Amino acid sequence: MKKIALITASLAMLASPVFAQEAKTVGAAPAEAKFSTVSKDEMFSSKLKGLNVYNQKEESIGEITDIAIKNNQVDALILSVGGFLGMGEHYVAVSPASVSVRRDAKNDKWMASMNTTKEALKAAPEFKYPK
Repeated sequence: MKKIALITASLAMLASPVFAQEAKTVGAAPAEAKFSTVSKDEMFSSKLKGLNVYNQKEESIGEITDIAIKNNQVDALILSVGGFLGMGEHYVAVSPASVSVRRDAKNDKWMASMNTTKEALKAAPEFKYPK
């Protein structure tokens, strides 16, 4: 269905060159745009979100649910702590420096750990999303 719509739109553009002549591009890309290469071993936010966080006793103490960015840097990781199946849980904002994220090459997965307890996270100030 999408292919048919794309082909139809393409043919319409080709059949009416007048529209193509009237179209104008507004703005310009920065002359000094920088590009990067990304290796397969780099962490992506899509892999970070939903990652369980474990403590030094190998207990699951929370889950990374969001990332807060301030001044082009990761300012905080938002953890969901406490509760069961979404009931009774709350959010805590923690410094990214307090969470160790590493790749477990043996098991081919990402791991997150933090030197704290479930009780300490439950007692931490609750993070509420701004409205």
